[in-house]
Amino acid sequence: MATWAIGDIQGCFDELQQLLRAIEFDPAHDCLWFVGDLVNRGPKSLETLRFIRDLADTATVVLGNHDFHLLAVAAGVGRLHKKDTLQPILDAPDREELLDWLRFRPLMHYHADLGYAMVHAGLAPTWDLHAALGYAAEVESVLRSDNASEFYQVMYSEVDDCWSDTLTGNHRLRVITDYFARVRFCLPDGCYSVQFKGPPGGQPVEYLPWFDLPQRATAGLPIIFGHWSSLGVVDNSSVVALDTGCLWGRQLSAFCLDEPCWVRIQCPQYAK
Repeated sequence: MATWAIGDIQGCFDELQQLLRAIEFDPAHDCLWFVGDLVNRGPKSLETLRFIRDLADTATVVLGNHDFHLLAVAAGVGRLHKKDTLQPILDAPDREELLDWLRFRPLMHYHADLGYAMVHAGLAPTWDLHAALGYAAEVESVLRSDNASEFYQVMYSEVDDCWSDTLTGNHRLRVITDYFARVRFCLPDGCYSVQFKGPPGGQPVEYLPWFDLPQRATAGLPIIFGHWSSLGVVDNSSVVALDTGCLWGRQLSAFCLDEPCWVRIQCPQYAK
């Protein structure tokens, strides 16, 4: 039995199947962790979503920003962008079943026996494991409620912001969601920016990658994440970065949690 974590797929279904063959995945014995962004920009978002949904308990998925985008568009709140490849899902006869399954995925997963946590993007520096799981649950409860559409209208902002445990209402939910689904760089005081998307070095000097912040509360906890395709591979005792840019013509990667090792396959370029 093996547990493999897999980077951002973004609708690259054929490459996912190739990677699963490379790791000799056996659904009767093995488990898969997906860091989010199952869909969008790649050519086969519908096939990817159906396949992972059908894996049932064999697959553990956390929500990424493109998954949130799909839910918002389907609810009539968000709008499709020129490069989106979500229309086949929106037109599918089983769209409601797929969307209901997706919105019941968590923002964070932790496995005590394996000793790993998983998020899509990052965590606020002041959050320890217990706090992070609690904040994730706040957003999850709204996603699974009749008030989800209201949340979709405010879940993203293009302004920099700061975490504080005194935040309330939709502002609080948005900042929590930004950390789990969008953050790359932030400040030691919990302020972050969503403006800088390139590799480290291009951001203002006072900002650091969220996982490099001094005195980060989860520094002793190995965290698997994706989201940051320009970052490249990071694999140390603190974090494992899994988005190796399959969508951009680089690689789709799998990381084994039981006996740490990597398997990667080359991908064609679907996006520029």
